[in-house]
Amino acid sequence: MKGSTHLTIGTAIGIGAAAVYSHSLTQAALLITAASFSALAADLDGASLLSSKLSKVSRVIRILAPWAGVLAVVALVLYGTRNGFAPLPSAAAVALLLLGLTAKEGAIRNALVSAIGCALLYAAWMGDSRGLLGLGAFVVIAPWLKHRGLTHTIWALALWAAIGRQLEAEWAIPGLAAASAAGYLSHLAADTLTPSGVKWLSPLVKKSFKLR
Repeated sequence: MKGSTHLTIGTAIGIGAAAVYSHSLTQAALLITAASFSALAADLDGASLLSSKLSKVSRVIRILAPWAGVLAVVALVLYGTRNGFAPLPSAAAVALLLLGLTAKEGAIRNALVSAIGCALLYAAWMGDSRGLLGLGAFVVIAPWLKHRGLTHTIWALALWAAIGRQLEAEWAIPGLAAASAAGYLSHLAADTLTPSGVKWLSPLVKKSFKLR
């Protein structure tokens, strides 16, 4: 399934979650960001967000997307060091950078994604956040896993849901756990509709489940 399709589904889930849970534009934006990123998080496992058969538009996106993420993080650091780091802009900047790197592929890209995970682990240690600790560990490990391997299993879905639940409790943002879990689930469900399917129960069961 194309990354653009996953992103569209995740955005729709985020909008639905925002309509149900949010009481402000800030909460709505965070829920949409969380669901959209969650819908693509399974592909942090070294795959490219874009199709291997690149169009001209895809090539431009692949070049510009990482730089957009870098600029977002730089802006966050410049603003945050003076005014403090708020959850929404921090999460949005990191998510944008990760999405930008997901449009790339290769060892350098994987190393950069893992470096972001290390930064999240440091933030978790500084802020005593178990939610960020889980997210950081996921981001560090995922790029080096086989595509449609462990990140595309029910175990990864359960882990992602637990991370979302912990962050919801820490940040006091209703609906964050539901939006995150639904976004991740949508990725696995959509990939189940492809010819390759998804090994939901790997490594216990090697069978690939698919629905045509």
